[in-house]
Amino acid sequence: MKPSYARLQSRLGLQDLETILALHRGRTLAGAAERLKVDTSTVFRAIKRIEQDVGELLFDRGRQGYTATELGRVLASHGERIETQLEEAREAAFNQATEPSGLLRITLTDTLLHTVLLPVLAPFTTLHPRIALELTTTNVLVNLSQGEADIATRVTDDPPEPLLGIRLGTVRSAVYAGKDYLARQPAGKPLAEMDWVALDDNLPDHPSQSWRRARYPQLAPRHKVSNLLAVAGAVVNGLGVGVAPLAVMREHPHVVMLDGPLPELDIGLWVLAHPDTRYLGRMKAMFDFLRSAVVLPP
Repeated sequence: MKPSYARLQSRLGLQDLETILALHRGRTLAGAAERLKVDTSTVFRAIKRIEQDVGELLFDRGRQGYTATELGRVLASHGERIETQLEEAREAAFNQATEPSGLLRITLTDTLLHTVLLPVLAPFTTLHPRIALELTTTNVLVNLSQGEADIATRVTDDPPEPLLGIRLGTVRSAVYAGKDYLARQPAGKPLAEMDWVALDDNLPDHPSQSWRRARYPQLAPRHKVSNLLAVAGAVVNGLGVGVAPLAVMREHPHVVMLDGPLPELDIGLWVLAHPDTRYLGRMKAMFDFLRSAVVLPP
């Protein structure tokens, strides 16, 4: 049963909202404590006190950590708006448009992190020594409006509203095989009879899956992996053939393109942000940098 604490008036303050927002983002006491630079017991006591003050549970406790209730999410959003206004004030006070600073949180897939972003980030960190980066990989588009990240880099042809951003280019894909694997196959062996490496059942509707089923309806992949980077790695190391982005292979000396590029799999690469934070100096710096630094294979 949900506890109820009778209060005539809440004493909820700015620091309380900051604590709620930190736990909402961190999902665990340790994650919130790291953001607030305090110990976990401090966060635990603060949340208990705040819940007693407002008279409602703000977080459900479970094996996956702390999940905000409806009221918890509302209060976290108020905290985020205050945080955004403070950032705006700091921008004005310190003219950070000329020297942006602060933490910049970017969410993207493992494949994009290792093949698109990491190869170009070193010059950015040199250009902007006061910006710290937090890079989080996930296949899910996180909720930027709830402050789970500042920037999302995703492959899509239909960026979700209300996010704003720029299209960095087109991600193209092809069918590849490792040279060692091909050397073990008889000459003229059809593609449909080779050992295929494909994404597992967690991504059944990925465009590469749909393409393969349409092109080779009788084909059953021999090997399955969890992401495109793993598909590419399996191909490079001789496990079979598979569909991988050109940006991942980039003229890899140990692979051969067997079919493609495949126009059916062309998809846009976007860098996205919430309109409330898009103007911040560090955000603008990253957008401007990626616009010129990211060059995808034609």
